[in-house]
Amino acid sequence: MQKIKNISIYVVSLLIMLVAGFLFVGCGGNDNKIRLNEVTHSIFYAPLYAAYNLGYFEDEGLEVTIESATGSDASMTALLSGSADIVLVGPETIVYSQGTQDSPVIFGQLTQKDGSFFVSRDNISDFTLADLKGTTIIGGRQGGMPAMTLEYIIEQAGLDIGTDTASGQVNLRTDVSFPMIGSEFVTSGCEFCTLFEPTATNLQKEGNGYVLDAVGEFSGYLPYTVFATKQSYLEDKKEQAQAFLQAVYNGYKYIASHSSLEAAEALAPSFAGMTTQDLQIAVEQYLAIDAWCSSPVMSEESFDKMMEIINSTSDSQYSVGYSQIVDNTIANLVVE
Repeated sequence: MQKIKNISIYVVSLLIMLVAGFLFVGCGGNDNKIRLNEVTHSIFYAPLYAAYNLGYFEDEGLEVTIESATGSDASMTALLSGSADIVLVGPETIVYSQGTQDSPVIFGQLTQKDGSFFVSRDNISDFTLADLKGTTIIGGRQGGMPAMTLEYIIEQAGLDIGTDTASGQVNLRTDVSFPMIGSEFVTSGCEFCTLFEPTATNLQKEGNGYVLDAVGEFSGYLPYTVFATKQSYLEDKKEQAQAFLQAVYNGYKYIASHSSLEAAEALAPSFAGMTTQDLQIAVEQYLAIDAWCSSPVMSEESFDKMMEIINSTSDSQYSVGYSQIVDNTIANLVVE
């Protein structure tokens, strides 16, 4: 009887240890799972996809899933609602989100120039901003970084924005949702639009327009796309956030140190609809304009330029400070 009792105690103890073990493993696994929500799916974010496809996240002990949204608002909703751990968005979204509970904070920068390209209905050689005079251009949604940057450089070029194209004004349309810009350009008869890769190249391949210069060539350096998360996540999951940023940084270093062909092959699994040659062209275009950050640390100087663009193109004025929304602690550790 005593033997049976001892066996029962042993079995119960073993079950308790097994359940505890499963719970421990489950919690550990969840700790290392990161749900990333990206504002859109674009070769512009190539270091991220290189890290994903080359196994750099796994090397850091992470299990990363990537979900694409239809704009920064949707990505921010995913973050604030808890359905995403980290978002890849324009930094303006973080500015607009201040004041919310557990406000989001930028912990790493991915791109440092506007990554969209001017697309024209006609093949214009030696394109300049003066070619926009008296035309209509679709430039993304109002309040988004693409539209604000475009407005900023048009005005800096001395052109007037308005609907009177007959008098030479530039009609900048900001009423088209981000995913619909390409199709609206094809059907609307507008002379210009701005598109990211791979959409721009695909539109040209279909005979619906011509890819001209990068907007980033005119706008210069500014924080354009960043990784952000809730302040509580940085406090509770600092190691995971650092491992995530390290993997992306390694993805950048791979692209920067390998040929465009090798980079294209690394990106191919994320862009099934594009040929290796198309991917090479896009990689070379972004490398040529120095679109990707060689360091994930956001400088205060670039932050100030972003705020200048936001406040010069918005009806509202924002006074958010650099230290309020940027935390370079992890980024500095990554580049040490």
